[in-house]
Amino acid sequence: MIPLHVHYFALFREQAGRTDEEIQSAAATLAGLYAELRARHGFTLPPDRVRFAAGDAYADADTPLTPGMSITLIPPVAGG
Repeated sequence: MIPLHVHYFALFREQAGRTDEEIQSAAATLAGLYAELRARHGFTLPPDRVRFAAGDAYADADTPLTPGMSITLIPPVAGG
């Protein structure tokens, strides 16, 4: 199990009912982590619509998880 800090932005914050949490994950990648969190919190967005940030940079879904990693889940954002 890998200890992680997960921050939820916008829709994810609403659906998780919290802004962030410390978790232990069995996932190997960000995509696997999203699958775990989707099952835990009932996230409605399909995986291909999710953006990830690891630390201060955007990251791909296949980015490997490392202990202590800080991850932000970002839904699609509209603007004008």
